[in-house]
Amino acid sequence: MKRILGKLYVQVLIAVVLGAIVGVLFPETGTALKPIGDGFIKLIKMLLAPVIFLTVVSGIARMENMKELGRVGVRALLYFEVVSTLALAIGLIVVDVFKPGAGMNIDPKTLDTSSIATYTTQAPHHSFMDFILSIIPDTIIDAFAKGNVLQILLFSILLGVALANAGPRASIFIDVIDSLMRGMFNIVNMVMRLAPIGAFGAIAFTIGKYGFGSMFSLGKLMACVYLTCVLFVIFVLGPICRYSGFSLWKYLRFIKEELFTVLGTSSSESVLPQMITRMEQAGCSKPVAGMMIPAGLSFNPDGQAIYYTIAAIFIAQATNTPLTLTDQLIVLAVLMFTSKGSAGVSGSGFIILAATLASLGSIPVSGMVLLLGVDRFMSEARAITNTIGNGVGCLAIAKWVGALDTARLERALEGEEETVQEAVVDKTPGFTYQNESAHSLGVAQAVNRS
Repeated sequence: MKRILGKLYVQVLIAVVLGAIVGVLFPETGTALKPIGDGFIKLIKMLLAPVIFLTVVSGIARMENMKELGRVGVRALLYFEVVSTLALAIGLIVVDVFKPGAGMNIDPKTLDTSSIATYTTQAPHHSFMDFILSIIPDTIIDAFAKGNVLQILLFSILLGVALANAGPRASIFIDVIDSLMRGMFNIVNMVMRLAPIGAFGAIAFTIGKYGFGSMFSLGKLMACVYLTCVLFVIFVLGPICRYSGFSLWKYLRFIKEELFTVLGTSSSESVLPQMITRMEQAGCSKPVAGMMIPAGLSFNPDGQAIYYTIAAIFIAQATNTPLTLTDQLIVLAVLMFTSKGSAGVSGSGFIILAATLASLGSIPVSGMVLLLGVDRFMSEARAITNTIGNGVGCLAIAKWVGALDTARLERALEGEEETVQEAVVDKTPGFTYQNESAHSLGVAQAVNRS
């Protein structure tokens, strides 16, 4: 029993149950616990920028073949666009079949929009080119200060390429980066011991503030979101896993700790550093894992894509807004672009949805009021689907470009413990390093799971 209770995911699951009980029995106390959950998320976000920076720079700087980097980037963008579009399409089919908003007959003019004013005023009215330009930071310091994942990723890739081209002259600086990365992952391990406390506070607040009543009142909408996420994982990610040579179920078991943490915190960002480590532990080349996991937050938000489609069409159904098939396809096309980059936006779900509805003009933005009571309860499904899809995408792309050690992957998914000597040197085909002994500093931490 002591060994079972010592596992982090078991502690998180117990904390979720206790948080729900506190939220139901003592709603005021549960609402007051919000700072605990927020504090844990802030600790994780504090680490995102340095972890992404150090991991990507170290990985790319030790690559000898820069052509591999461009090959990975092009294939990753193609994969991300196809898979996120499939997520949007499945969401559109489910919401059209089950029609969760039909029969509500709500007049948008009667809705009080004051409660969503914060989100609608922040909604960015940007074009696709504005989004592309926003990836370029005004200054390097500004990118790190704001914690913008895409801007940090861009600078990290450029610096990694520059160091790789500098040759032996940059080796001392790269060794320092490796040492810093090892220390940063030690900090991540320390922070993750607080995950049960963060999950307890987050769940207690959610249940205490909104209660189960709000969840049941719009249960059909929630059921559609959860059903779509399950269908997407099984029928889209499942075949991708099979094609890439591994089992979806074994993969889910492999990342169970991360999934329980996401369940408690409702944030896929809360496990980003651990997912990078997990992918390396599963045989994914270090530069691929370092690039794909952070990039997937913005370019491959499968759960967010599902939510956006269902929420937009639900509002149209609830307010009796007529939409032809062409109108719905336009909604899907717009969401293909607006859903990108949402990970770097505070309150991204509501803000991006508000921006999309405002740009369309056909679906009333005021209808978003209907989502307020249950949005938080759907965030778990979005975050978990994002996390699962991000990891699958990373492994699939690594397999596609020959950067996946299938033997290590099989051992990891079977639950076999690796020795440090097996994990420290990345021998992945197509991805060689200038100094494998120094590279081992960063990868050795991957086998020291908290």
